[in-house]
Amino acid sequence: MDSNSNPPLHEAYDMLLSKSRNSNEQSGFDGDEVLVVEETELPAINVSHLAESDEVRREECKSEIAKASQEWGFFQIVNHGISNDVFSVLRVEREKIFKQPFEKKSKENKLFNFSTGSYRWGAPTATCIRQLSWSEAFHIPLTDILSSTDSNTFR
Repeated sequence: MDSNSNPPLHEAYDMLLSKSRNSNEQSGFDGDEVLVVEETELPAINVSHLAESDEVRREECKSEIAKASQEWGFFQIVNHGISNDVFSVLRVEREKIFKQPFEKKSKENKLFNFSTGSYRWGAPTATCIRQLSWSEAFHIPLTDILSSTDSNTFR
């Protein structure tokens, strides 16, 4: 990715990075050590079960959704019926958006006709380096999507 498309992580989190560096120096951490985070699988939920006639299976699927929502806050859905062709087009469009220069993405100029404040990045509530989980996203309200269908035709 073009470096000018990346948000200014170092500038925004300089205080957290400095605080972490100072803490590491005081604790004898030499900077060459690596913080190991255990990798885990994101919950995958087969939503085709919601359309089954078996009430028990539908309820189990709903419970899986509720559990993943409570424990993770999000989950992956499988067997949703959306074709791989649609996902391929979405990937291309996603790359076009995220490869835009940071200045263009971050301005409140309704880039791509999204609502003001749709572009978000970083971890704004982080108070220490361990809470800093990277995120770059466009949050698009359903009202934006619905209003765009008034003037556009989806194929």
